[in-house]
Amino acid sequence: MFSRLCLRALLLLVALGNVVSVSAATKPVKKEAPLGQYAANQIRHIATYFPGRMAGSPAEILAADYLVQQFTEMGYPANTRTFDARYLYTNKDTSENWRKISVTSVIAAKNGDLPKQIIIMAHFDTYTPISDDEVDNNLGGLTLQGVDDNASGVGVMLELAKRLKDIPTTYSLRFVATSGEELKSLGAKNYLRRMTQQERDNTVLLINLDSLITGDRLYFHSGRNTPKEVAKISRDRALNIAHRYGIEAAINPGSKEFPQGTGCCSDQLVFDEAKIPVMAVEATNWLLGDKDGYQQRAISPNFPQGVTWHRPQYDNLQYLETHLPGRLDKRSRDSVQILLPLIKELAQAHPVPEPQKKKKKS
Repeated sequence: MFSRLCLRALLLLVALGNVVSVSAATKPVKKEAPLGQYAANQIRHIATYFPGRMAGSPAEILAADYLVQQFTEMGYPANTRTFDARYLYTNKDTSENWRKISVTSVIAAKNGDLPKQIIIMAHFDTYTPISDDEVDNNLGGLTLQGVDDNASGVGVMLELAKRLKDIPTTYSLRFVATSGEELKSLGAKNYLRRMTQQERDNTVLLINLDSLITGDRLYFHSGRNTPKEVAKISRDRALNIAHRYGIEAAINPGSKEFPQGTGCCSDQLVFDEAKIPVMAVEATNWLLGDKDGYQQRAISPNFPQGVTWHRPQYDNLQYLETHLPGRLDKRSRDSVQILLPLIKELAQAHPVPEPQKKKKKS
């Protein structure tokens, strides 16, 4: 039986024709490159070459290795974190059984002057069907590209990492690409469980990026346990930056479970419950349907359920770029334009010294 390491090597060899061209497909961003361009390229690449990134799947392993490669090429120390987990699967006869999987997340780090840290997180796994009924209804599975949910969040995270790499900061930065979010946030829970109490105390803010394309507008949420003073310099500041650039952005108007300015339902909830300050970024429409954030846009012939997530026939590049032309590039640009200055402020970025001009020889 192959070990996991052998399996990874074999899968990489099989996919060599696709993955070997990664560097050419995602060339390093030049200083003058437009905001969001690198993110958009990454979104398209991840969705195209790693569909069906279900937790524990071969595509998840390949995607994790690709992300490590990207962080490493930027100059970050990066590694994978693999752990064993399981999830409950329901059969047609209503019987249930546990399915065991090995889940892989990716972590990259940039040290600051102090141990205080900001974590930028985005899940890269696609939806795993948890019942025969979901399989029959074509939810998740091997063909799901997961452009909106959540190659979009990963692409934006990668551009933020690239643009922040050479900027000195007072606080440290951690970039975490989790897997297993679609299975009750397995990766986020594992990451939290491995944090020491000191690391938890030193976390100034966790920013979670999830599903940034399909929804009608961008939303910025704080956690229900996030202190008001932290919400003011994160969520409220993000809205100010958005409005300054003419970008439509909002907060949850309020619901029974999630008061005004807070939100659900992604990896940030794990950290909010642990009393770690959070800010979640998503694109949806909290004014539609049950007003709980699950309906992303108005029901229409092109979007008959008002959502794309978990659905292979909608959450793919061809469909989204046909029916929401320009949206992927615009949301990539808008997200970076808001988050880059915000993170610089929060991490207390220092001015980058200009390189000294070389003296000409006489």
